[in-house]
Amino acid sequence: MKIILPVNLAPNIEPLLPSDIQVVQVDSEGNLNSDTSDAEVYINGFYSNFDIYDKVLAMLPALRWQQSPSAGVNHVLTPAFLERDIILTNGAGIHAIPIAEFVLTFMLYHAKNLRKLQIFQDQHTWVRGVFLQELANATLLIIGTGNIGMAIASRAKAFGMRVWGSRRHPELLANFDKIVGADEWRSLLPAADYVVIATPLTPETQGMIDATALRLMRRSAYLINIARGAIVDEAALLTALSEGWIAGAGLDTVITEPLPPESPLWSLPNIFITPHCSALSPSLKERITELFIDNLRRYQAGQPLRNIVDKQAGY
Repeated sequence: MKIILPVNLAPNIEPLLPSDIQVVQVDSEGNLNSDTSDAEVYINGFYSNFDIYDKVLAMLPALRWQQSPSAGVNHVLTPAFLERDIILTNGAGIHAIPIAEFVLTFMLYHAKNLRKLQIFQDQHTWVRGVFLQELANATLLIIGTGNIGMAIASRAKAFGMRVWGSRRHPELLANFDKIVGADEWRSLLPAADYVVIATPLTPETQGMIDATALRLMRRSAYLINIARGAIVDEAALLTALSEGWIAGAGLDTVITEPLPPESPLWSLPNIFITPHCSALSPSLKERITELFIDNLRRYQAGQPLRNIVDKQAGY
Protein backbone atom coordinates (compact mmCIF):
# COMPACT_ATOMS: atom_id res chain seq x y z
CA MET A 1 0.00 0.00 0.00
CA LYS A 2 1.20 3.50 -0.82
CA ILE A 3 0.39 6.49 1.40
CA ILE A 4 1.07 10.24 1.21
CA LEU A 5 2.58 12.00 4.23
CA PRO A 6 3.35 15.71 4.76
CA VAL A 7 7.11 16.30 5.07
CA ASN A 8 6.74 17.77 8.55
CA LEU A 9 4.87 14.71 9.89
CA ALA A 10 6.77 12.00 8.04
CA PRO A 11 9.58 11.71 10.67
CA ASN A 12 6.94 11.04 13.35
CA ILE A 13 4.78 8.64 11.36
CA GLU A 14 7.18 6.62 9.18
CA PRO A 15 8.94 4.74 12.03
CA LEU A 16 5.54 3.42 13.16
CA LEU A 17 4.40 2.11 9.77
CA PRO A 18 4.27 -1.56 8.77
CA SER A 19 7.16 -2.64 6.53
CA ASP A 20 4.93 -3.15 3.50
CA ILE A 21 3.82 0.50 3.40
CA GLN A 22 5.36 2.73 0.73
CA VAL A 23 5.58 6.44 1.56
CA VAL A 24 5.46 9.45 -0.73
CA GLN A 25 6.07 12.83 0.88
CA VAL A 26 4.30 16.07 0.00
CA ASP A 27 5.71 19.50 0.85
CA SER A 28 3.93 22.69 1.89
CA GLU A 29 3.45 23.69 -1.77
CA GLY A 30 1.82 20.40 -2.73
CA ASN A 31 4.88 18.96 -4.50
CA LEU A 32 5.23 15.16 -4.33
CA ASN A 33 8.57 13.35 -4.33
CA SER A 34 7.47 10.21 -6.20
CA ASP A 35 4.73 8.65 -8.31
CA THR A 36 1.31 8.74 -6.63
CA SER A 37 -0.91 7.15 -9.27
CA ASP A 38 -1.61 4.16 -7.02
CA ALA A 39 -1.65 5.91 -3.60
CA GLU A 40 -4.87 5.20 -1.70
CA VAL A 41 -4.24 6.92 1.68
CA TYR A 42 -3.35 10.57 2.25
CA ILE A 43 -2.87 12.59 5.42
CA ASN A 44 -2.82 16.21 4.36
CA GLY A 45 -0.77 19.02 5.86
CA PHE A 46 -1.83 22.46 7.04
CA TYR A 47 -1.56 24.37 3.76
CA SER A 48 -1.76 28.16 3.87
CA ASN A 49 -3.05 28.23 0.29
CA PHE A 50 -6.30 26.29 0.10
CA ASP A 51 -5.83 25.65 -3.65
CA ILE A 52 -3.07 23.20 -2.73
CA TYR A 53 -5.65 20.71 -1.42
CA ASP A 54 -7.16 20.38 -4.90
CA LYS A 55 -3.71 20.40 -6.51
CA VAL A 56 -2.67 17.33 -4.55
CA LEU A 57 -6.06 15.66 -4.94
CA ALA A 58 -5.75 15.86 -8.73
CA MET A 59 -2.56 13.77 -8.52
CA LEU A 60 -4.20 10.99 -6.50
CA PRO A 61 -6.57 9.13 -8.85
CA ALA A 62 -6.65 6.02 -6.63
CA LEU A 63 -7.27 7.85 -3.34
CA ARG A 64 -9.77 6.08 -1.08
CA TRP A 65 -9.23 7.70 2.33
CA GLN A 66 -7.98 11.15 3.37
CA GLN A 67 -7.13 12.08 6.95
CA SER A 68 -7.22 15.78 7.80
CA PRO A 69 -5.35 16.74 10.99
CA SER A 70 -7.66 19.71 11.49
CA ALA A 71 -11.11 19.45 13.06
CA GLY A 72 -12.70 21.85 10.57
CA VAL A 73 -12.71 20.49 7.02
CA ASN A 74 -14.47 23.20 5.01
CA HIS A 75 -11.20 23.79 3.12
CA VAL A 76 -11.04 20.10 2.14
CA LEU A 77 -14.67 19.72 1.04
CA THR A 78 -14.20 21.44 -2.31
CA PRO A 79 -16.36 20.59 -5.37
CA ALA A 80 -13.44 18.52 -6.72
CA PHE A 81 -13.34 16.47 -3.51
CA LEU A 82 -17.09 16.03 -3.22
CA GLU A 83 -17.41 14.59 -6.71
CA ARG A 84 -15.06 11.75 -5.69
CA ASP A 85 -15.95 8.75 -3.50
CA ILE A 86 -13.34 9.38 -0.80
CA ILE A 87 -13.67 8.66 2.92
CA LEU A 88 -12.71 11.75 4.93
CA THR A 89 -11.71 11.67 8.58
CA ASN A 90 -10.75 14.69 10.64
CA GLY A 91 -8.70 15.57 13.70
CA ALA A 92 -11.61 16.08 16.08
CA GLY A 93 -10.35 15.90 19.64
CA ILE A 94 -6.62 16.31 19.10
CA HIS A 95 -6.77 20.11 19.44
CA ALA A 96 -9.22 20.28 22.32
CA ILE A 97 -6.74 20.83 25.16
CA PRO A 98 -4.68 23.72 23.71
CA ILE A 99 -7.72 25.47 22.23
CA ALA A 100 -9.69 25.19 25.47
CA GLU A 101 -6.74 26.65 27.38
CA PHE A 102 -6.54 29.46 24.82
CA VAL A 103 -10.22 30.29 25.33
CA LEU A 104 -9.59 30.62 29.06
CA THR A 105 -6.67 32.91 28.19
CA PHE A 106 -8.99 35.15 26.17
CA MET A 107 -11.53 35.27 29.00
CA LEU A 108 -8.93 36.03 31.65
CA TYR A 109 -7.32 38.64 29.39
CA HIS A 110 -10.67 40.44 29.33
CA ALA A 111 -11.75 39.82 32.92
CA LYS A 112 -8.43 40.87 34.44
CA ASN A 113 -7.97 43.88 32.14
CA LEU A 114 -4.53 42.65 31.08
CA ARG A 115 -4.27 45.04 28.14
CA LYS A 116 -4.47 48.06 30.45
CA LEU A 117 -2.14 46.50 33.02
CA GLN A 118 0.43 45.81 30.30
CA ILE A 119 0.21 49.44 29.14
CA PHE A 120 0.86 50.59 32.72
CA GLN A 121 3.93 48.36 32.89
CA ASP A 122 5.22 49.67 29.54
CA GLN A 123 4.75 53.22 30.83
CA HIS A 124 6.44 52.40 34.19
CA THR A 125 3.24 53.57 35.88
CA TRP A 126 1.97 52.15 39.18
CA VAL A 127 -1.83 52.46 39.15
CA ARG A 128 -4.16 51.09 41.81
CA GLY A 129 -7.91 50.64 41.51
CA VAL A 130 -7.97 49.12 38.01
CA PHE A 131 -11.37 47.55 37.24
CA LEU A 132 -11.02 43.77 37.37
CA GLN A 133 -13.67 41.06 37.12
CA GLU A 134 -14.06 37.42 38.15
CA LEU A 135 -14.95 34.48 35.96
CA ALA A 136 -16.72 32.87 38.91
CA ASN A 137 -20.51 33.06 38.48
CA ALA A 138 -20.19 34.57 34.99
CA THR A 139 -22.26 32.94 32.22
CA LEU A 140 -20.50 31.32 29.28
CA LEU A 141 -22.35 30.34 26.10
CA ILE A 142 -20.47 27.85 23.89
CA ILE A 143 -21.87 27.60 20.37
CA GLY A 144 -20.83 24.10 19.36
CA THR A 145 -20.39 21.41 22.01
CA GLY A 146 -18.09 18.94 20.26
CA ASN A 147 -14.70 17.89 21.63
CA ILE A 148 -13.42 21.45 21.83
CA GLY A 149 -16.65 22.80 23.31
CA MET A 150 -16.67 20.09 25.97
CA ALA A 151 -13.00 20.76 26.85
CA ILE A 152 -13.80 24.47 27.24
CA ALA A 153 -16.79 23.65 29.44
CA SER A 154 -14.80 21.48 31.84
CA ARG A 155 -12.20 24.20 32.37
CA ALA A 156 -14.81 26.94 32.71
CA LYS A 157 -16.57 24.88 35.37
CA ALA A 158 -13.32 24.73 37.33
CA PHE A 159 -13.47 28.54 37.45
CA GLY A 160 -17.01 28.42 38.81
CA MET A 161 -18.71 29.63 35.64
CA ARG A 162 -22.28 28.92 34.57
CA VAL A 163 -21.95 27.07 31.25
CA TRP A 164 -24.55 26.93 28.49
CA GLY A 165 -24.22 25.35 25.09
CA SER A 166 -25.94 24.85 21.77
CA ARG A 167 -25.70 21.88 19.46
CA ARG A 168 -27.55 20.42 16.50
CA HIS A 169 -29.13 17.69 18.62
CA PRO A 170 -29.49 19.00 22.20
CA GLU A 171 -28.65 16.62 25.01
CA LEU A 172 -27.27 17.25 28.46
CA LEU A 173 -23.49 16.86 28.63
CA ALA A 174 -21.07 16.91 31.54
CA ASN A 175 -20.10 20.41 32.76
CA PHE A 176 -23.01 22.12 30.97
CA ASP A 177 -25.86 23.63 32.96
CA LYS A 178 -28.06 23.99 29.90
CA ILE A 179 -27.91 22.92 26.25
CA VAL A 180 -30.30 24.11 23.55
CA GLY A 181 -30.79 23.22 19.90
CA ALA A 182 -28.81 24.83 17.10
CA ASP A 183 -31.71 27.19 16.31
CA GLU A 184 -32.16 28.41 19.91
CA TRP A 185 -28.77 29.90 20.82
CA ARG A 186 -29.85 33.46 19.98
CA SER A 187 -32.36 33.36 22.85
CA LEU A 188 -29.44 32.90 25.28
CA LEU A 189 -27.33 35.82 24.06
CA PRO A 190 -28.91 38.53 26.27
CA ALA A 191 -27.84 36.65 29.42
CA ALA A 192 -24.34 35.57 28.38
CA ASP A 193 -21.18 37.30 29.64
CA TYR A 194 -18.91 35.35 27.26
CA VAL A 195 -19.85 33.82 23.91
CA VAL A 196 -17.46 31.29 22.37
CA ILE A 197 -17.78 30.13 18.76
CA ALA A 198 -16.69 26.49 18.54
CA THR A 199 -18.91 25.27 15.74
CA PRO A 200 -17.79 24.05 12.28
CA LEU A 201 -18.10 26.36 9.28
CA THR A 202 -21.00 25.12 7.17
CA PRO A 203 -23.54 26.88 4.90
CA GLU A 204 -25.82 27.09 7.96
CA THR A 205 -23.21 28.67 10.27
CA GLN A 206 -21.55 31.04 7.78
CA GLY A 207 -22.18 34.63 8.90
CA MET A 208 -24.49 33.58 11.72
CA ILE A 209 -22.86 36.00 14.19
CA ASP A 210 -24.43 38.96 12.39
CA ALA A 211 -25.66 42.38 13.44
CA THR A 212 -28.85 40.89 14.87
CA ALA A 213 -26.92 38.47 17.06
CA LEU A 214 -24.45 41.13 18.20
CA ARG A 215 -27.31 43.49 19.08
CA LEU A 216 -28.78 40.81 21.34
CA MET A 217 -25.58 40.53 23.37
CA ARG A 218 -24.91 42.50 26.54
CA ARG A 219 -22.86 45.66 26.25
CA SER A 220 -20.52 44.02 28.77
CA ALA A 221 -20.26 40.75 26.80
CA TYR A 222 -17.08 39.38 25.23
CA LEU A 223 -17.08 37.37 21.98
CA ILE A 224 -14.43 34.70 21.30
CA ASN A 225 -13.92 32.93 17.96
CA ILE A 226 -11.59 29.92 17.78
CA ALA A 227 -13.51 28.22 14.95
CA ARG A 228 -13.56 29.84 11.48
CA GLY A 229 -13.55 33.52 10.61
CA ALA A 230 -16.45 33.33 8.16
CA ILE A 231 -18.87 32.40 10.94
CA VAL A 232 -18.73 36.07 11.98
CA ASP A 233 -19.98 38.98 9.88
CA GLU A 234 -16.83 41.09 10.22
CA ALA A 235 -18.46 44.34 9.08
CA ALA A 236 -21.10 43.93 11.78
CA LEU A 237 -18.45 43.04 14.35
CA LEU A 238 -16.43 46.16 13.51
CA THR A 239 -19.53 48.28 14.07
CA ALA A 240 -20.37 46.44 17.31
CA LEU A 241 -16.88 46.96 18.72
CA SER A 242 -16.59 50.56 17.54
CA GLU A 243 -20.00 51.62 18.83
CA GLY A 244 -19.92 49.63 22.07
CA TRP A 245 -22.65 47.09 21.36
CA ILE A 246 -20.35 44.59 23.11
CA ALA A 247 -17.32 45.09 25.34
CA GLY A 248 -14.77 43.31 23.19
CA ALA A 249 -13.68 40.28 21.22
CA GLY A 250 -10.88 37.71 21.11
CA LEU A 251 -10.29 36.43 17.58
CA ASP A 252 -7.93 33.59 16.74
CA THR A 253 -9.39 33.41 13.24
CA VAL A 254 -10.63 35.90 10.65
CA ILE A 255 -12.12 35.66 7.18
CA THR A 256 -8.92 36.60 5.32
CA GLU A 257 -5.78 35.00 6.72
CA PRO A 258 -3.19 36.36 7.14
CA LEU A 259 -5.13 39.44 8.22
CA PRO A 260 -4.10 42.29 5.87
CA PRO A 261 -2.05 45.06 7.56
CA GLU A 262 -4.64 47.63 6.50
CA SER A 263 -7.54 45.83 8.21
CA PRO A 264 -9.28 48.07 10.76
CA LEU A 265 -9.52 45.08 13.09
CA TRP A 266 -5.88 45.58 14.06
CA SER A 267 -6.48 49.03 15.52
CA LEU A 268 -9.49 48.56 17.77
CA PRO A 269 -8.51 48.80 21.45
CA ASN A 270 -11.17 46.30 22.56
CA ILE A 271 -10.07 43.42 20.34
CA PHE A 272 -7.36 40.81 20.87
CA ILE A 273 -6.22 39.22 17.59
CA THR A 274 -4.01 36.14 17.46
CA PRO A 275 -2.70 34.44 14.25
CA HIS A 276 -4.83 31.27 14.23
CA CYS A 277 -2.47 29.68 16.72
CA SER A 278 -4.77 28.42 19.49
CA ALA A 279 -4.29 24.76 18.50
CA LEU A 280 -0.51 24.84 18.66
CA SER A 281 1.13 22.61 21.24
CA PRO A 282 4.31 20.54 21.63
CA SER A 283 1.97 17.53 21.81
CA LEU A 284 0.19 18.23 18.51
CA LYS A 285 2.34 16.02 16.24
CA GLU A 286 2.15 13.17 18.75
CA ARG A 287 -1.66 13.35 18.81
CA ILE A 288 -1.93 13.60 15.00
CA THR A 289 0.37 10.58 14.67
CA GLU A 290 -1.54 8.49 17.23
CA LEU A 291 -4.87 9.12 15.51
CA PHE A 292 -3.52 8.43 12.03
CA ILE A 293 -1.71 5.21 13.00
CA ASP A 294 -4.80 3.93 14.81
CA ASN A 295 -6.99 4.76 11.81
CA LEU A 296 -4.49 3.18 9.42
CA ARG A 297 -4.66 -0.08 11.38
CA ARG A 298 -8.44 0.10 11.26
CA TYR A 299 -8.37 0.84 7.52
CA GLN A 300 -6.13 -2.15 6.80
CA ALA A 301 -8.32 -4.41 8.95
CA GLY A 302 -11.55 -3.21 7.36
CA GLN A 303 -12.78 -1.77 10.67
CA PRO A 304 -14.72 1.51 11.14
CA LEU A 305 -12.47 4.58 11.17
CA ARG A 306 -12.47 7.21 13.89
CA ASN A 307 -13.79 10.71 13.14
CA ILE A 308 -15.51 10.00 9.82
CA VAL A 309 -16.85 13.26 8.39
CA ASP A 310 -20.42 13.55 7.15
CA LYS A 311 -19.54 15.29 3.89
CA GLN A 312 -23.06 16.63 3.43
CA ALA A 313 -23.24 18.10 6.94
CA GLY A 314 -19.67 19.41 6.66
CA TYR A 315 -18.29 17.90 9.89
